[in-house]
Amino acid sequence: MASIKDVAAEAGVSVATVSRVLNDHPSVSPDARTRVLTAVSNLGYRPNAVARSLRTDQTRTLGLVISDVLNPYFTELARSVEEEARALGYSVIIGNADERPEIEDHHVRTLLDRRIDGLLVSPTDGGSPGMLDAARAGTPMVFVDRWIAGVDVPVVRADGRTAVRDLVAHLHGLGHRRLAIIAGPAATTTGSERVAAFRDALAAHGIALPDAYIGQGDFQAESGRHATERFLDLAEPPEVVFAADNLMALGALDAVRARGLRVPEDIALAAFDDIPWFVHTDPPITAIAQPTGELGRAAVRALVDRIEGRPPQSVTLPARLVVRRSCGEPPPVRTTPVQPPPTQPTPPETTPAQQSPVQRSQS
Repeated sequence: MASIKDVAAEAGVSVATVSRVLNDHPSVSPDARTRVLTAVSNLGYRPNAVARSLRTDQTRTLGLVISDVLNPYFTELARSVEEEARALGYSVIIGNADERPEIEDHHVRTLLDRRIDGLLVSPTDGGSPGMLDAARAGTPMVFVDRWIAGVDVPVVRADGRTAVRDLVAHLHGLGHRRLAIIAGPAATTTGSERVAAFRDALAAHGIALPDAYIGQGDFQAESGRHATERFLDLAEPPEVVFAADNLMALGALDAVRARGLRVPEDIALAAFDDIPWFVHTDPPITAIAQPTGELGRAAVRALVDRIEGRPPQSVTLPARLVVRRSCGEPPPVRTTPVQPPPTQPTPPETTPAQQSPVQRSQS
């Protein structure tokens, strides 16, 4: 790989001149600039980003620490973050915390050691010590999806309360009265907020949420399976299980089918965090969809504002209910277009010359 010294030798200039050309310094003659750029092209030289960052104090790199890369929601979020960052001239390094604070800490420290310009974080289980220290030290940071109360960091998230209220009204309208929830970790804002929204929505319809109908999950499929098994063992099982994320919903579906039961005939199922797979299950799953792509893009813009000296803004976007077939909804009405009756051809008129002798005699 060519070095800056190789470029200088090829162009017949000093290393300092090459550096000034690469940094677009105005004090270089047009002839020297042309020779340096030609040498760069001929040798395939690529400037050392780390060395350049030492001079500019910027690496044009963002860090993204997500809670679980296997969760389709976070996979889509990461993709939108990477696309928006690239459009704004930044690269992204991604770390997967696997819903464990100690791994989150490892990624945060590693990213800071690599001199990233800012951090996007979806905090795990209340946040890790290293991440909280970085936020309090003034590291450019934005929380996405989840946040930590009392930490002065902009938050980009979806508000699911209205969608949860719409879901409960929908279930109530279908005649369901025994509704259970598989909750996420209480230490996460999304875990506690979704339970509170569900409880409030039930109360608006005069329905209580007994402790037996609250299953504790961890945003993983296995916890959804265990919680649903416990619901099914109750003397009076719920009519509906609402899983507070998509992976727990898939675990709940596994538990129902393992008992030889059917959705929605034996028990209904709904989920928070819609994913493309839900339209392909049998039946398709009713779910609350977050504007995941918009969240990722908004989070990048907020972080870049913070990095580039503009005041960042917190952003809250609405989630929405997507009604399908997993809660006993009637099948969609298929209408067959009404075909007009076939028209009868009109017999052609005949002239006297074309008439038969009988016809002529009658006329």
